[in-house]
Amino acid sequence: MSATRPTTSAQKDISMERQKAMLARHFQELSKVRETGRKVAYTFVPGNLTELISEAGMLGVYPEINALQSGMRQRSADFIHEAERLGHNEDVCTYVKCDIGMLTKGNIGPTGEKLPPPDLLLLSYTGCFTFMKWFELLRREYHCEIAMLHVPYAADGQPTEAMRQYIAKQLRNEVIPKFEKVSGKKLDLDSLAARLRRSALAEEDLSWVLESAKKKPSPIDAYFGAVYYVGPIFTAFRGGEDCIGYYRALRQEVKSRLEHGEGPVTPDGTLAKERFRLVVEGPPNWTHFRDFWKIFYEEGVVFVASTYTKVGGLYDRGFRHGAEKDPLLSLADYCLSCYTNLSLPARVDLLERYVREYAADGFIFNSIKSCKSFSAGQLVMLREVEKRTGIPGAFIESDLVDPRYYSQANIKNRVESYLQMLDQRRRA
Repeated sequence: MSATRPTTSAQKDISMERQKAMLARHFQELSKVRETGRKVAYTFVPGNLTELISEAGMLGVYPEINALQSGMRQRSADFIHEAERLGHNEDVCTYVKCDIGMLTKGNIGPTGEKLPPPDLLLLSYTGCFTFMKWFELLRREYHCEIAMLHVPYAADGQPTEAMRQYIAKQLRNEVIPKFEKVSGKKLDLDSLAARLRRSALAEEDLSWVLESAKKKPSPIDAYFGAVYYVGPIFTAFRGGEDCIGYYRALRQEVKSRLEHGEGPVTPDGTLAKERFRLVVEGPPNWTHFRDFWKIFYEEGVVFVASTYTKVGGLYDRGFRHGAEKDPLLSLADYCLSCYTNLSLPARVDLLERYVREYAADGFIFNSIKSCKSFSAGQLVMLREVEKRTGIPGAFIESDLVDPRYYSQANIKNRVESYLQMLDQRRRA
């Protein structure tokens, strides 16, 4: 029996429609850069320097976002096949192969408009070695300026002052001069600081939304629903008024659901009854996103916390842009705090806190075949979280955007068996 109140078509939050319009405007601006003269920076989500890009008057393109959008639009399989035809190995990150295939086939973006080539390749390295190899491939294709920001790995779990100063020095001496050269605009640090403070306003509202899942019933799904919630703040909009407006509206939307005791909105309607509260580690599958989500909401599962929605910043753990007087140190703190830059013990600590703070009944690891940044060490992490919490976990497998590695029946069987076990424990 379905745990949702059915609708005739996929239901969406009002905030999701607002975000869709924001993204459409952004891609329209990208398609017109030849006419407007605006410069373009290609970069990645973890540790991104969105405020710096905007302050330079440039537009950002995020290759992994393009890949996941291609997956949701059922276009990634052809792009991946094209990349493998060109010689890229089957085990290479499918985000990379999807992006390379898309580039080879005309670089048509998610909205059907051609993406402009970059004027600057900006790599903020935050724990995913694949990003470095990815940029090597892009460098062969595009003849443009390259800037790399190396972010030290906080192996002991806590960044040091030396790490912060190291990043700020790179920004000051290497990254910002590249921005000024490409944009032809001198960077105003005071204006950048003001932009960072605007980022903090949106981050405050997002944190409130994510932490609303501590309530019973949770008004949000902090995994499937939250991948939409984090979109604007993880990409091109952070630091702008549109971003502030989006998160202000989202907070009011979630607040209304709280006041009415309503559960999260799913594609088939509002969840009628919250049966299980789970925490999840790992990215979702994008090629079968709705079917993947349906496995859970049909069983009354609500994900109350997830690690994937922290790859662009651990805002719910207290970080805010603009907290430092020096805007470059603020950017350094942000880069150091992204989930992909956490050690495995630090990730285990975070998962344990989520299970306890959000009163979770259980937790699931979604192991992504081609994403070593997430999947490496996951079984060890799962066993450690089980040991610390006394709660059994579940392990499922899929991929980011390669449909060949998604099995609906296999995942559904594993999830149903796991939920039956949790139900039996609850009854006992």
